[in-house]
Amino acid sequence: MSARDLEGEVRELRARIAALTDEAAANERLLKRSQERELELLKADSLPQLFDAICNGLKTSYGLEAVTLLLCDPQHEIRHLLIADHIEQTDFANVLFSDSLVGMAPQFNSFHKPWLGPYMGCDHQLLFPKIESIRSVALIPLRRQERLQGSLNFASTDEKRFSRHLGTDFLAHLGVIGAFAVENAVNRARLVRSGLTDFLTGWHNRRYLNARLKEELARAQRQGSGLTCLLIDLDRFKEINDQHGHLAGDMALREAAQRVDAHIRGSDAAARFGGDEFVVLAPGISPEQAAALAERIRQAVSDTPLEISANAKVQMTVSIGVAGTHLSREESDLKSAAERLLADADSALYRAKQLGRNRVVLA
Repeated sequence: MSARDLEGEVRELRARIAALTDEAAANERLLKRSQERELELLKADSLPQLFDAICNGLKTSYGLEAVTLLLCDPQHEIRHLLIADHIEQTDFANVLFSDSLVGMAPQFNSFHKPWLGPYMGCDHQLLFPKIESIRSVALIPLRRQERLQGSLNFASTDEKRFSRHLGTDFLAHLGVIGAFAVENAVNRARLVRSGLTDFLTGWHNRRYLNARLKEELARAQRQGSGLTCLLIDLDRFKEINDQHGHLAGDMALREAAQRVDAHIRGSDAAARFGGDEFVVLAPGISPEQAAALAERIRQAVSDTPLEISANAKVQMTVSIGVAGTHLSREESDLKSAAERLLADADSALYRAKQLGRNRVVLA
């Protein structure tokens, strides 16, 4: 081999080494970026934070047209957790919920590994609603303990970005991280709600009410509107316990809560105040309108006896005290305002009891 040939071979080897070095550096940067993004998912300590990290963070990080998250939520639990945290589903347009994944996309019929390929409107439009110019997609299953939780969906305007011939190991790993992050965020939301929820009735508890009452007062003050409080007491609850047992008493509390819940608005806040008392906060209506609402609740509770057993029925009634407040913009002590509103409703409730129960009294 001549010296010239040898020099040419050396230059070629150096070029190949340089190319491999550049490729290794690029892969290292990609790996680092991917690890940072995965860490962001794992660090998310709330559902909104996780949704933002997935739909916006991954979209920006990977330069995609869109990223959507589809979650299977047959019992609407995740949606209820969001509502309990005052979060509207419309706040996250790219987070999709479905009672069943069947019919969302053909790939879900046997979905065990990422699917990459061309975007087909008839198959994928439910996964990318109102998103145009998509040419290729990657559908990544989110599986935990052999159960399909949903899918992480990438959309690109480049028809070659996601091809069926590309490897899917990286995306499969991302799916594992995503599934764990979703489960983790849902469990945290459950834990937070459990500290603010009455186990027996499923309503919020007094701890939640104390925080929510000040929030509603502050909102009413900003908007120049009023806030009305309904304090509801289940009449002769002790007699139900004494005559039929504590399990019957628990049944009565649950049934009363359900009947009340059927008549309040989505914007109202309801909580078990303690024992046999419930509170409903009704923003934006006058005390007179709230009294009419209270009367409908009273009738709903008393209309149908509660069947304790095949041979025993209980006639339930409630007494309700209604009080309202309208704060001036100068008032800054919301804690005292909250205590005053509850005290006024309690006084009205006491008068309802004195007047013979099963009635509504307006403070």
